[in-house]
Amino acid sequence: MQKVIPILYVLALTACGEPDAQTPSTLPTVDELAADPGRLKGLRQQCKLDRAKLGDELCNRVAEATRKRFYGDGKVPYTPSK
Repeated sequence: MQKVIPILYVLALTACGEPDAQTPSTLPTVDELAADPGRLKGLRQQCKLDRAKLGDELCNRVAEATRKRFYGDGKVPYTPSK
């Protein structure tokens, strides 16, 4: 029993290691992506090719930034031609 406790302690500390490089706090925001069309285009291409590698959260932000750039700020009312 005394040998099990140190092993469990080491396993617990190992599980609490450094987080991945792409944690949600280091991901670019939707506004940052929408402001940089070159970066947005590159990330859209990467998400199409390998979404699993980039992660769902980043690709979802890329999609939202693309939508935001396409629709704009949404303050322009539709005015049909006469």
